[in-house]
Amino acid sequence: MCMENFNNISKNGNRHDTIEAIESLEQVLEETQVNETTSMSLNNVVVFLHRPKGSFAGLEIYASDSEATSDKTVTNSKVKVGLPKEINVGSNTVVFSMLTLPGTNKTSEVLYENRLVGLSVSGRNISGLQERVNITMKMNSTVEIQRPSCVFLDFSTQNFSRDGCLTVWRPGQSDITCSCDHLTYFGVLLVSAELSTQHQEILSYISLIGCSLSLLVLVVTVLIFISNRKVRADLSMKVHINLAVALILLNVHFLPSQTVAALSSSGLCLYIALALHYSLLATFSWMALEGFHLYLLLVRVFNIYVRRYLLKLSVVGWGVPAVIVSLLVVIDRDTYGTVPLDSSKPNSTEICYIVNPTVKMVTTVGVFSLVFLFNLIMLGVTIRRVVSLRRRKQPGHIDHDRAKRDICTLLGVTTLLGIPWGLVFFSFGYLTVPGLYVFCILNSLQGVFIFLWFLMSLRKIGNSAAITSSKTQSTNS
Repeated sequence: MCMENFNNISKNGNRHDTIEAIESLEQVLEETQVNETTSMSLNNVVVFLHRPKGSFAGLEIYASDSEATSDKTVTNSKVKVGLPKEINVGSNTVVFSMLTLPGTNKTSEVLYENRLVGLSVSGRNISGLQERVNITMKMNSTVEIQRPSCVFLDFSTQNFSRDGCLTVWRPGQSDITCSCDHLTYFGVLLVSAELSTQHQEILSYISLIGCSLSLLVLVVTVLIFISNRKVRADLSMKVHINLAVALILLNVHFLPSQTVAALSSSGLCLYIALALHYSLLATFSWMALEGFHLYLLLVRVFNIYVRRYLLKLSVVGWGVPAVIVSLLVVIDRDTYGTVPLDSSKPNSTEICYIVNPTVKMVTTVGVFSLVFLFNLIMLGVTIRRVVSLRRRKQPGHIDHDRAKRDICTLLGVTTLLGIPWGLVFFSFGYLTVPGLYVFCILNSLQGVFIFLWFLMSLRKIGNSAAITSSKTQSTNS
């Protein structure tokens, strides 16, 4: 009857009701009188009760989805439990239960196979064991893209905890062993795979070198722009240079952020965090404006004159990020502060940035997602336009030199639109480590790629000016 009640509540109840049902089931099972061994199952519950006749010398329990036994394996075994002699059960009853929670139940969403394994001894609270309890569960290949972690259900907080449990597992292993020093309800959570310390250190060096190099060449790019009158007259170059300035600000505030976070100056950290957020949003804004400018050049082509065009772009590119950051500071100044680089490790290296995870998700990931989607469409339009022009000018003929120039143009446009930033959406599962390496390399060097694009554009402007001058001289003569 108690097992049937648990099944009904776990299917229809909320998290709190389900946990209370688990506690009630455990209490009823501990009060159940048995002579030696009893096994029973009903739907999603498998129970095994054992009361030793003599002294307790340890116990092994094997369980499948439909039965549980001791000291011998069962067909399609899912769980194996090893109880040490130290438990010293005496005349009390060992209670084993395996609960498979419905997939729709909120307590089971992160649990491997929605399974909890319960262990207890009637009338006793077992904890602080020197000889650990070992619960071994069969695993399948789906966990290779995540990392399993042994946990237990803490009834006082109604949350999962890892205290007192060790996870014994290696990638590719067909089972996982939870080695714990107490008895309660255990399970396996599937969490995102963590980067090793070595990978984190290498990625940090890549970011440091790449951002420093980008900062240097972007400053050179701005100086060339300022000193060259012909370049300053080109509208597209003015848009590019605004993106370059936004990236300069981003790198200037990102590089010292870790050092500032280690200082005790909260005011300086607030400034760095605020400026870092602003410059990141400004970078996203100018990437989107690069896409909009590309749309005018390639799609509308004719009648694209806009009065005070650059001023209007600047209001959007620099003004919108300023409004967002200002509102966040006015609403809650504590939105900015020190935050660990690795959110799963609170004691890891810190930087000055956004503390509130919701604000961070909405104003960075959310904003960039929109920019990325828009610019991805613009890149597709650009590719289609380039291919269409080539076919129209030279049908059936392939000009390899021209094809190389077109590829370089598309790569440059890809950099200006910030498409490589989208690699962050693909850095998960098997792609986590390689995806992060490619993301770090391409995006820390974005300034270098823009510098190369700037030099190519500079050469085109010079050649165009030379041709125009040559034609003028020929006409005059």
